[in-house]
Formats: sequence, C-alpha cells, structure tokens
Amino acid sequence: MVAVDVVGWLAVGIGMVVAVPQLVRLARTRKVDGLSLTAWRSVLAMNIAWAAHGVRLEQFALILTNSIGLCSTLPILYLLARQFRRRLLTLLLPSVVVAAAMITVDHMLGSAAYGIVAIAVALVSNIGQSMQLVRATHVAGVSPLFVTMAVVNQATWVTWGLLVKDAGTVMTASTVCGLTSFNLIWYVLRRFGLRALFPHETLTTPPVLAVVGSGPETVS
Repeated sequence: MVAVDVVGWLAVGIGMVVAVPQLVRLARTRKVDGLSLTAWRSVLAMNIAWAAHGVRLEQFALILTNSIGLCSTLPILYLLARQFRRRLLTLLLPSVVVAAAMITVDHMLGSAAYGIVAIAVALVSNIGQSMQLVRATHVAGVSPLFVTMAVVNQATWVTWGLLVKDAGTVMTASTVCGLTSFNLIWYVLRRFGLRALFPHETLTTPPVLAVVGSGPETVS
C-alpha cells in the first residue's frame, strides 16, 4: 500500500469519529455552552460538498469520511435545534443551499476555485466556533477530545492533499488546521480559568429538555 493510501485511510478513520465525542457529550449533558450553531450548520454543508468533491475526483476516502461524518453532524444539529427551539428543516435548509453552490463551483470552475469557496465556508464554521469559545460565559458543552481530534484530522488531510496534489484539499485543510489549532488553545485557556471576553449567556437547559435524562461535536 502506497503512502497516499495509508494517509488517506488514516484521514478517513479520524474523520469518521472526529465528531463522535461532541455528539456523546451533547446527548449526555444537554449542555450547549460554548457550541456554535452556525459552525455546525457549516459543517453539514461541508460534509455534503466534500462527499460530492470526492465523487468527482473518484477518491473513496473523501466520499466515505464525509458520508459517515453526516451520521454525527445531523444528530448534533437535531439536538441543537431542540435546545435552541428551532425547526429542524428550517435550520438545515441554508446548509443544503450552500452545499449545492459549492458543488456547482467544483464542477464548473474546478478544484482550485472550489477550494477557495470551501475555505470561506470553513472560515465561517471555525470563526463561529472561535467566537463562542471567546465569548461564551461557560464552555462546558464543548468536548475536549473533539477540539483535539479536529486539529489532528485537518493536519492529516493536509498531508493527503499534498500527496495527491489536490489544491482544493490543501488550501482548505491548511486554513482550517490553523483555526482549529486556535480553538484548541483557547479552549484549554478557558478551562484553566481564562474568562470570557465580551461575554454573553448561552441557553443551557430549557424546559423542553429539562425532563430528559442525562444520557451526540463542533466545528473541526
């Protein structure tokens, strides 16, 4: 097995489970402190678009990891929709529209143009999560394992993109790797006592979930 296959399947393995710790934490605690709804809606758009990008490139690794990623992203959005009292279909529709636009760019303008658009969406996702980590009064809803795995996941995809010489993957994963690294560092600082900057309160336990027993992540 050549290096590109090893790295590709490693990325698939990490990508398949990267969101699971956040999903489990959210399902178990029902805490959304520090989580960004905007970030997870962007993740859904990226899951759909990157799976389609994998189909165009005939790269099974991209198809599999993002298809399985949907199995975590969708339940997380379902739980967040309940927590924030939002209609699920209304919440998901913008993600589907963004994914459709990304796929159109990929097919009409090529991988490099797609990479630029994917970076923009990734920026929205990770900056949204960064703002929550900076501003949320508490960050107890964020899984430490998730923010750590998000960095490892993106670093692995950068390596894979370099090996297959796919500009879209390299451009996007490099940018997101930097942002996820910031999120990890800031999360650690918050857990060690750093206070919120420009704090705002986060909905924690609305009546609709108060009767649910404690028992799934954010944002690469």
